[in-house]
Amino acid sequence: MKTARAALIHILQNAYSGEVAAAYAYRGHWKSLKRSPERDRIRQIEEEEWDHRRRVGEWLENLGAAPRPARERVFWSIGRVLGLTCHISGWFMPMYFAGRLESHNSVEYEDAAAFAAELEMHECVRDLLDMARVELEHEEFFRSVVSGHRLLPLMKRLFGWS
Repeated sequence: MKTARAALIHILQNAYSGEVAAAYAYRGHWKSLKRSPERDRIRQIEEEEWDHRRRVGEWLENLGAAPRPARERVFWSIGRVLGLTCHISGWFMPMYFAGRLESHNSVEYEDAAAFAAELEMHECVRDLLDMARVELEHEEFFRSVVSGHRLLPLMKRLFGWS
């Protein structure tokens, strides 16, 4: 069984790399769209993902830990590829999968906050819960733009996302 510190570091390392993938994917996503409020919001979401990465990196440093280089390379590549595919995949798929991913991110930050609380890292708890809240806002945005789409019931059956 992992200690709370080890578990927190593990989640933060995963989140740190995940944020680079998300940021680059969102960059490709908003650049693939025509000028619109949706495009502007996704650009803002990209900026929020970069902010989360910076904050998570600071917590890793405070814990005397560092990102995992191999994971960084893999997730950098994933983000870049996803960003490129947004230009050919159409509108719905990037919106759906972004929302589904964001739902996992908010839970990940909540789990990290629980470990930080166990370590009595109160400022870290507040920061992680704030990031969880923002990730939930991202999920709600993507959910709102795909709701009612004809493919949504099929995608929910195949890939989940309540």
